[in-house]
Order: sequence, then structure tokens, then C-alpha cells
Amino acid sequence: MTLLRDFPKPLVTAINGAAAGVGCSLALVGDIIVAAESAYFLQAFRRIGLVPDGGSTYLLPRMIGRARAMEMTMLGERVPAAKAEQWGLVNRCVPDADLMTEATKYAKALADGPESLVLTRKLMWNSLDTEWAAQLEAEADTQSLAGKSPDFAEGVRAFLEKRPGGVRTGVGTLASLSGCE
Repeated sequence: MTLLRDFPKPLVTAINGAAAGVGCSLALVGDIIVAAESAYFLQAFRRIGLVPDGGSTYLLPRMIGRARAMEMTMLGERVPAAKAEQWGLVNRCVPDADLMTEATKYAKALADGPESLVLTRKLMWNSLDTEWAAQLEAEADTQSLAGKSPDFAEGVRAFLEKRPGGVRTGVGTLASLSGCE
């Protein structure tokens, strides 16, 4: 899970069916999370006398608040994709037939994006454990790095020339994980 959280590229997860147990954690470690309407999220550990794992006790309270995280983990009830979207557990709930098209659209937008998305991802994940002043300092340090990039130089040129900016390199490739129940 730590390797996924610290992965050097933005991650899109697409949920089709059950995201249960550690599969739920794998789904939630995505930076953009897209769920099919028929998908659901389940923390069923109570049913087998275990505690949530795979980072669930870290991710859930930060994503949906302590009260909903307690409900989800202690009652062990399914959270349908539409409710997961309302709660802020996922970014989008889409018709089943559109799941991979939508998830791929987001993944392509990230893969084609500027290298600064990698830095943004790291800042956002680290912010969950960082004090305010330290986070501002991290932003300033990271902005300094981003300001030296070819992507930034192109963005400034495009702005001055009053034309759409183009991304020079892009951050990476598309990949998928499946069978995570």
C-alpha cells in the first residue's frame, strides 16, 4: 500500500463490482476514483473478527470523516457507488458501460499533463500528515522546482502569446490493476 501511495505518477482507480476488504483500500488509494453505478464499497472485517487493514483506518476518516468511517467499518454495510460519491469517497459514479471510458479519459488527462502533477500528488498525500507551516514551506520549495521546468516555461510563453499552452512531456503511462476483492 505504501508503494502505491508513494507511486511517482498520478493513479486512477476504476471500480466495477465489489471493492471489499483490502480491495477497498486499493480502490481508495487512487488520486482519481471512478466507480460504476453497480459498484459498492465494503469494510466487512467485523464479520470475520478482524480489523480494517490496507490503510483503511487512515484513508477513510480523512476522506469521509470519522463518523462515516466508523459507520462503514463498525457496521460492515455496503456503501453503493452513488452514496460513495455523495460522501466524497469517489470522484465520479458513472453508468457501468461507461466506466473504463471515463477512467481512461482521466488517466490520459493525467498522463498527458505537466510534470508538476507528480509534485502536486506528493504534496497532497504528504499534507495529510503535515502541520500548516511545514506544508506552506513544502509548497514553496516544490513551487521553486516546478518553476524551473520546461512545462512552466512553455506555459508562460503560451500565456504571453495568448495561445493555449501545450505540455512538453507528460507525466507518464496508463496502467491497470484488476481482481482486487
